Amino acid sequence: MPVVRWQPSRTTAEALSSSGPLPTLPVAIGRGFSNRCPGCGRGHLFQGYLRVTPVCSHCAAPLGLARADDAPPYFTILLVGHIVVPTMFMVDRFYSPPVWLLAAIFLPLTLALSLLLLRPIKGGTVGLMLTLGLLKSDTDD
Repeated sequence: MPVVRWQPSRTTAEALSSSGPLPTLPVAIGRGFSNRCPGCGRGHLFQGYLRVTPVCSHCAAPLGLARADDAPPYFTILLVGHIVVPTMFMVDRFYSPPVWLLAAIFLPLTLALSLLLLRPIKGGTVGLMLTLGLLKSDTDD
């Protein structure tokens, strides 16, 4: 499987931090988490809610080649589960509300947290993949 390595242009590399042509892993993940291009931090990462732009409008990073697939939903479920389940158990233990009330509170909370965290987590995953060079070209099968 050929690996696609992206290096920013000379003008973009000068605009990036002095640590090198590609940002460090925490910087790239943070930029992706804030829905910006992990390479330059200026371009938009998403066209819609979860559709990644094919190419950054500022630094021409091939963002569309970072195929996150199932990783962002997995990380989202893992994070939301670790927030909601202990909270639900504590509320049940200390207050003993009826089951319908627990469901009325924690089902919408779970849905809202999942929808709010999915996009930033996908952005962070794209930043991780871009920095590590985990890009899939069109010729890969």
